[in-house]
Amino acid sequence: MYLLVIIAAIFSMVASAKVNSTYNRFSKVATRRGLTATQAARMILDENGLQNVRIEAIAGNLTDHFDPKANVIRLSDSVRDSASVAAVGVAAHEAGHAVQYARGYVPIKVRNAIVPVANIGCRFGPYLIILGFMLYAFAELSTLMMNIGILFFAASVLFQFITLPVEFNASNRAIRILGGSGYLDSDEVPMVKKVLGSAAMTYVAAAAVSLANLLRFMALANSRGRRR
Repeated sequence: MYLLVIIAAIFSMVASAKVNSTYNRFSKVATRRGLTATQAARMILDENGLQNVRIEAIAGNLTDHFDPKANVIRLSDSVRDSASVAAVGVAAHEAGHAVQYARGYVPIKVRNAIVPVANIGCRFGPYLIILGFMLYAFAELSTLMMNIGILFFAASVLFQFITLPVEFNASNRAIRILGGSGYLDSDEVPMVKKVLGSAAMTYVAAAAVSLANLLRFMALANSRGRRR
């Protein structure tokens, strides 16, 4: 199990390095039409009847996201005014999330429904499991704490896996719109695919790490139970 966690962690580091290198590569390639990230996001939103969704700036590098509560897309310093293929792809991806909410995309509804439990599970699940191990002398209490911790952590793992179709779908929407509406030339679309594809792999890696840790926790709990 420890080997599995190590492999997943290495995969995560490779995916992170890949997304950074891919973004940096295509951030140097300007769109032929001079379309900026902000303009691309605005066009996609308006095309889908989402004139009420605002676009704001946010500090940082690749901190871009769509905030459904505020109904706003926030684009980072390195993205919002850039006319690079990479920046346009990132902005279009966030606009894709806004379209998902507007269209009632089912996976995003499911993900939102388990957010509270997933947040608790990610934050407190491992601590409950550790506490269970520390309470080894109190068999029933120890087992209870470990099981609760594992259940909470499992909710966070489920959240990670439900996130995958949400992110892939947002990217597919972005690529389809950018190519189909003529915002980018045909040879620029594959560049966007590479940027968004490498970004998607970071979510796959995060899910793999979480699953590996869940399996490790379950194996440890099962091992502890056999020793009693």
